[in-house]
Amino acid sequence: MDNLTEDHPEFNIGIDDGGINTDNQFIGRGEKEMAPIAGNSIHRSSSRPQLDLSGAAIQGNFEERDPTILLPNQSDDISHLALDIGGSLIKLVYFSRHENQTVTDRRRKIINARLGITNVNRRSYPILGGRLHFVKFETNKINECLDFIYSKQLHRGGMDSRHWQSEGSVTENTIIKATGGGAYKFADLFKDRLGISIEKEDEMNCLVAGANFLLKAIRHEAFTHMEGQKEFVQIDSNDLFPYLLVNIGSGVSMIKVDGDGIFQRVSGTNVGGGTYWGLGKLLTKCKSFDELLELSQRGDNRTIDMLVGDIYGGMDYSKIGLSASTIASSFGKAISENKDLEDYSPEDISLSLLRMISYNIGQIAYLNALRFGLKRIFFGGFFIRGHAYTMDTISFAVQFWSKGQAQAMFLRHEGFLGAIGAFMSYEKHGLDDLMVHQFVERFPMGAPYIGGSVHGPPLGDLNEKISWMEKFVQKGTEITAPVPTAPPGTTGLGGFEVPSSKGDALRPDASKLNVGVLHLVPSLEVFPLLSDPKTYEPNTIDLSDHGELEYWFTVLSEHMPDLVDKAVASEGGTDDAKRRGDAFARAFSAHLARLMEEPAAYGKLGLANLLELREECLREFHFHDVYRSIKQRENEASLAVLPDLLMELDSMNEETRLLTLIEGVLAANIFDWGSRACVDLYHKGTIIEIYRMSRNKMQRPWRVDDFDLFKERMFSSAEKRPRPYKRALLFVDNSGADIVLGMLPLARELLRRGTEVVLVANSLPALNDITAMELPDIVAEAAKHCDILRGAAEAGGLLVDAMINVQDSPRDSSFSVPLMVVENGCGSPCIDLRQVSSELAAVAKDADLVILEGMGRSLHTNFNAKFKCDALKLAMVKNQRLAAKLINGNIYDCVCRFEPANN
Repeated sequence: MDNLTEDHPEFNIGIDDGGINTDNQFIGRGEKEMAPIAGNSIHRSSSRPQLDLSGAAIQGNFEERDPTILLPNQSDDISHLALDIGGSLIKLVYFSRHENQTVTDRRRKIINARLGITNVNRRSYPILGGRLHFVKFETNKINECLDFIYSKQLHRGGMDSRHWQSEGSVTENTIIKATGGGAYKFADLFKDRLGISIEKEDEMNCLVAGANFLLKAIRHEAFTHMEGQKEFVQIDSNDLFPYLLVNIGSGVSMIKVDGDGIFQRVSGTNVGGGTYWGLGKLLTKCKSFDELLELSQRGDNRTIDMLVGDIYGGMDYSKIGLSASTIASSFGKAISENKDLEDYSPEDISLSLLRMISYNIGQIAYLNALRFGLKRIFFGGFFIRGHAYTMDTISFAVQFWSKGQAQAMFLRHEGFLGAIGAFMSYEKHGLDDLMVHQFVERFPMGAPYIGGSVHGPPLGDLNEKISWMEKFVQKGTEITAPVPTAPPGTTGLGGFEVPSSKGDALRPDASKLNVGVLHLVPSLEVFPLLSDPKTYEPNTIDLSDHGELEYWFTVLSEHMPDLVDKAVASEGGTDDAKRRGDAFARAFSAHLARLMEEPAAYGKLGLANLLELREECLREFHFHDVYRSIKQRENEASLAVLPDLLMELDSMNEETRLLTLIEGVLAANIFDWGSRACVDLYHKGTIIEIYRMSRNKMQRPWRVDDFDLFKERMFSSAEKRPRPYKRALLFVDNSGADIVLGMLPLARELLRRGTEVVLVANSLPALNDITAMELPDIVAEAAKHCDILRGAAEAGGLLVDAMINVQDSPRDSSFSVPLMVVENGCGSPCIDLRQVSSELAAVAKDADLVILEGMGRSLHTNFNAKFKCDALKLAMVKNQRLAAKLINGNIYDCVCRFEPANN
């Protein structure tokens, strides 16, 4: 039986070599690496290139959101590039800067002065506002890797480097970091082709440094994999250590990691990926590792392996907890059967081999975790390669031997651990102190290949990308090909492959998870008013349910033609705009097709992620504000009737006025171009007619109706008035009636009661949502007809921003309670409060009321969010399925949910 097999320690020294050479050669590393390695702090090379921060200063306006850091003493020979060159694959990690955006925003200066935010409090990062890219190449096609580096000028600091001017800018001092056996083997080739020197970094140092970084930086980096199902695991970076890292290359290394730069190789085995590939080649005549894996998908190991049931007449051995299907002896049936090798199916042999090796690695890993009292085991390395059955087998072994007390975990970026570690070996790389909330992973269309074959050089600009997509990416719902994926042997990042999962030919990396572009945004922070950020989950709708997933994919697909029409119209309907609109439709359809095939491909998937992916895809094809003209028209129409509404409100007593204001917010929230039902309504009347119709239907009780609780907090009783709120954060939603006739009057009421009001709006456009850049002009127009808004807007710096004509303003402008506007840090209809702008985080610290308005911010996300202060969630539900699922109601039902501070 497998539990009776014995290990022989004197032979059990397997070293993971980082990969298996497709030229059928294993890369050795010498006798000295056979002994356990005690880890030291990762080596920081003092040689060039490095980022010289002496004399660093913010260039331009230091109040802008993502300022450029000027490094006056930085040498020209900088490289933001690192490589892990293994026997089969080259993994490349490189950094690119954002273009400088100079913003002069006097509103921000006034707000920051009021809040006491100064430049001294800002942390200066050498790579502030940049992106980390991950790319793969086959090692036997290393010239493609060199061409890629040259085409993007990565050896000169990238095409966006201001220092790169000519061929002569590469000097003899230019150095890039690399790890893996190929760093030695191909050093001369890099020198001859690119004129650069390779500085070799220790593989194990890089491996651990890369794992530590990913587990801290990527929220959904780790996942479990059982019976084909992935489940992402949220890991607190403060509770990461210690853990066991199991790296499975040709052999296996097991590394106990106790902290950053503190690790020790505690065990290993010489039975690893090399064993599987070597024996598999001898027994099946397969010519590649992937071919061997693919055979295993169609195998039946019961024809070769001896099971417990074979020994006990089909019965379980229940006394010691072994089921009849447990493997008692791998390849055991071959002993008693009178068969030759050719009598056994290569598929069955491959699967039996895979199970034998995977089970033993899982068992040894768990025993080492038990030996050191480690509760987390992470598996990575060439052997896994995102192969579903391999992960399932390892997971089963760990679960079996631990009796369910331990789980095997895997990493989305596991193939890039060494390359990331090499990148971090630069003395000043700028990544050490960044937190998980300061990284945003996005998935653009990428390298031009299909079916594993590269078609031409890397895409240089948008026009090249569109031309490639027109050639290779089919449009419509029946997409048979290009979906973003990153299989081994291609240029990885964001490229496309024809799924070969039809019939019995399942590709071995069928469950491969995509690797996106990692945006580094150090100005993002966790919203400080979340009751418990560790347990906070923004998404209300879980798309792990396939029926739910299919429904929302259908909604997004049906909405796409109208969205494309508006996108093209927003750019003047030109031929160029039509090409970009068509490319967007192809790209987003490809994303949806990929996610239907593998919902976990981009990490944990919620409805908010889908909506944000759509907006990112629009921006990728240079559609930056699709609803711009519609928003302007609706704003003007709403502002025209605002004075009459304010007069009507002022004629009411305060309790009636408060109810009317909440009704107004709910009624105005009907203007949502993201809802098909609402779009159909817009063809039946003017904006004002629809608003009045909606107001007239605001009959209480609403489906969720906590208005009386909110009123009690606001007024209590005539004899004993409660303290007014000190500062209220109003997360606003749509343009037009929603902001002008709904949220602005509510903000005015809070101001009237002495509450500071902060309007929180999108940093970037999304559908018809209002943005922080657009709000000052709307407030300025409204302020022409209202002393309260005028005085508060002046105090909050909004009128300075909007450049309002003083002659148009009311006489009395002595109001001192400020009305402010801040960006929320995102460009989506929804909001993830784990990643908000530093400006919003600063104003939130003294807030005691949060108002979340609209479906995206209070229903699709944050419906179940708990806060340290009072929270009011207001929305009209404009989707029947959401209404039924969330509040057991119907379309156009309303939610007024008041939740006192969660203490």
